[in-house]
Order: sequence, then C-alpha cells, then structure tokens
Amino acid sequence: MTGALYAVSDLHVSYAENRAVVDGLRPETADDWLIVAGDVGEVFADVERTLRLLRDRFARVVWAPGNHELWTHPNDPVTLRGVARYDALVAMCRELGVLTPEDDYPVWRGEGGPVTVAPLFLLYDYSFRAPGTTTKEESLRAAYDAGVVCTDEMMLHPDPYPDRESWCAARLEVTRRRLEATDPALPTVLITHWPLVRQPTEVLWFPEFAQWCGTDRTADWHVRHRAAVAVYGHLHIPRTTHYDGVRFEEVSLGYPREWRRRGGEPAPMKRILG
Repeated sequence: MTGALYAVSDLHVSYAENRAVVDGLRPETADDWLIVAGDVGEVFADVERTLRLLRDRFARVVWAPGNHELWTHPNDPVTLRGVARYDALVAMCRELGVLTPEDDYPVWRGEGGPVTVAPLFLLYDYSFRAPGTTTKEESLRAAYDAGVVCTDEMMLHPDPYPDRESWCAARLEVTRRRLEATDPALPTVLITHWPLVRQPTEVLWFPEFAQWCGTDRTADWHVRHRAAVAVYGHLHIPRTTHYDGVRFEEVSLGYPREWRRRGGEPAPMKRILG
C-alpha cells in the first residue's frame, strides 16, 4: 500500500475563505487517507457537503465530531439536539462512506503501519478547571466573570443526558471498552477533537477556556492505548508536541483571522504517517 495518512481539523466552512482552502485539499496519490478531526461546520448541510467533497477525493476519510457539528444552531433547519444530532451525523457519514467513531476501526497498512486508526468522540467534563478554582461551579463563574465563555453553553445540548459531563462519562466508558478490544499487537492513531491531555491548553491566551477542552480521565490514554500518534484540534494552535514519548499533532485550520496571522497561504493538511 502506497500513499500517506493526512489529518486536518477545524475547517469552519461557514467562512468563504475557509471554503476556498477546503477546495484546495487534494491527495498526492490515489491511496491517501484523510482524517477530519471535527469542527467542519455548524450547519448540517455544510458538514455533509464538505465531507462528500473530501470523500470523493481521498481513498478514505475518517471523521470524529467536534463541538461545532453538535451545536443546534438557529440558522440550521436540522433542529436535532444532543445524541439525536450525533446519530444523524453518523448516519449521514455512513451514507457517504465516511468512517466515524461508531464504525469498526480501520487499519492503516501503508508506510508507518500497520496501525489501528481510531476516531473517538469523548467530549469534556469541566475537569480542566480555570486557575484558582476547585469545582465546576467556581470554574464556570471565573469564565463568565472574565467574559470567556464557550458557545457550547448555549448551543451544545446534551439531550437526553442531564448535562455535558454525563454525556462525556458515557462516551468515555463505551470508547474505553472499544479501545481495549483492539489488537494489542498494533499501535494506534488516536483521533479526537479535544486533546487527550491538558498540557496543550497551557498556551491558551485565556486559560478559563480550558474547561471546554477535554477531561482529566484521558490523561494516560495515549500510553494505555499504545498511541503512535495522537491527533486533535479545537485549540486552533497547530503544532507538534510530545508527551510521554508520544507525538501529538494539533491539525486545526481555524478562523481566517487566525491563519492569516501565520502568514502565507494556509496548507492545513498534516502528514501523520507515510
């Protein structure tokens, strides 16, 4: 098997400038795979259109949801909330031939393989608390006082769970069981929208935002589940770091005002393996 395994996230195609960037995402060979680690867009039809375009170009597309896909946006005619919205996104991906966290994990057998490619949907539970706080309530209060509040608080509904941390706990349990059932002889590529460890959030300009960025309960998953690479997005800070000897790749495009500051034309696809 030739080709390479690429990754990107946070395409945010509601912006015309980002749609133009997406139009330039093309494989180098017919065997290339593309990981899309969440935040394609907020409107269901935009997510479908973008994933369809990418699936028509790449040999395989692997998607994990971000928070924006899970929003029930006032401009979206699809008014599903919570688990029902996620299930509809999964059904749409299956119609397109895009792999999701609910499908069998594929094995990449190209250069750098074989590895199990595992898209994960985990959410967050407010355990990355704001500095100086010890409870969720204190952490949220600090964020509101600082004027740093994630739009999830208004648009990401956890139905039928009572709150997002309960939904997160359920996702962690089902995902842990699935990862423990993978071939122990193979390393993994773990794909999440929210980082598995807290360290990447330490460079945020607004540390209060970290509480919407993951959970302490995955702090050792990159070691426990044999990660060769951990891919994530959400922070809009594309970079390569290493934790416990494991390579972490943040693969966000981000908003136009962000990628323009980096200079030049954005080339957000990151080669992960191959």
